[in-house]
Amino acid sequence: MPERRRIASLPDRLPDRLTALRTPADPGFWRSPVRGVRFTAVLGLVLLVGLTLLFVTGLLSYAAYNPDLDPVNDKTPGKGLLGFYLFAWPTGPHWLYRLTQGLHVTVGIVLVPVLLAKLWSVIPRLFALPPARSVGHALERISLLLLVGGALFEFLTGLLNIQLDYLFPGSFYTLHFYGAWVFLAGFVAHVALKLPQAVRVLRSGIPRGEPDTPAAPDPLAAPDPLPATLSRRGALAMVGAGSLLLLITSAGRSFDGPLRRIALLTPRGGTEQGPGPNAFQVNKTAAAVRITPADTGERWRLTVRGPAGELRFSRAELLAMEQHSAALPIACVEGWSTSDQLWRGVRLSDLAALAGYPDSPPDVFVESLQRSGSFRKAALRDNQVRDGRSLLALEVNGAPLSPDHGYPARIIVPAAPGVLNTKWVETLTFGEL
Repeated sequence: MPERRRIASLPDRLPDRLTALRTPADPGFWRSPVRGVRFTAVLGLVLLVGLTLLFVTGLLSYAAYNPDLDPVNDKTPGKGLLGFYLFAWPTGPHWLYRLTQGLHVTVGIVLVPVLLAKLWSVIPRLFALPPARSVGHALERISLLLLVGGALFEFLTGLLNIQLDYLFPGSFYTLHFYGAWVFLAGFVAHVALKLPQAVRVLRSGIPRGEPDTPAAPDPLAAPDPLPATLSRRGALAMVGAGSLLLLITSAGRSFDGPLRRIALLTPRGGTEQGPGPNAFQVNKTAAAVRITPADTGERWRLTVRGPAGELRFSRAELLAMEQHSAALPIACVEGWSTSDQLWRGVRLSDLAALAGYPDSPPDVFVESLQRSGSFRKAALRDNQVRDGRSLLALEVNGAPLSPDHGYPARIIVPAAPGVLNTKWVETLTFGEL
């Protein structure tokens, strides 16, 4: 009898076994009660605004590098029509790049929970069969491939770059630039297809059916949901709390004071670089690029080239020239920045005059003592050279530059990315580039 009862109970357990064997292509496989078109639409509209801001500020960052100026600056020489928007990056306001790149990185970090929640909310649709029900549906699926793949690629490479983990099969600038355009293609197509539906859902709360027919069922809701342990509003609140936590623990890398000390998730957000006037962030240290005291000692000379020939100046001779001051920040592509530091040195326009351009300073090609690595050579446009705040800096905050901040001399230009404020300057070549 015990055996018979055990055998007789097997059919009663078969439905549970069959449920466990469901595949992701089966709508019943997905049982979260949180999924729904309204939940997804809210996340989608947040991403619409946030990702648009990311794309625009990303292109502005690329323009700030002046890739159309000189092959040395241009990391994507085959960009073709994708460089249609490039322009001479302005020098004012002096905090411009600090603002645009700070927004780009901070918004990107804050959007991570929103992006992951959005992908989670629609993941059942990725397994829906058949893969394409019509030509229009096939185009929608292709746009999703570009959108999801492009977004994940851009976020992953961006986050790695922020953390200074250069685990790329090539230049970050090249990969991130082309990846952004691939993402944009999918993004525009997806917005064109889904924005009207998202707006209708947020207005009515339910998807609308055909005219004169009842409202259609929620296509993202689970047909057999589990008991609710969290409301959709609660889920949105959790996503928002995650974004807020990331904001608090990352945005401070662009500010002084307590906010910088709690920026635990981003480099340059912790303790500043030692005591004294040079106690502010650096990207590369002198030791990291193998700059030694012998390179920057008494034998160091600045070489200035132009129509007047080749001129060479010691640091003492540069200090004997007319000195000018400028309060400017350092802002890097990784999103960190300093507050305004008081720099003092020789104007680039004055050095251009010595090189043979007394009236209209031209472009300048800057070379560093650094022997390897990106942007050890860089070009600056004529409008940057002409600005009276553009200096060959010799001091900062009333003290000589430290080795890590570019001793014996460095470039400082208003609104320019930190990487173009070349440290350990060896040669300045003035002329049209």
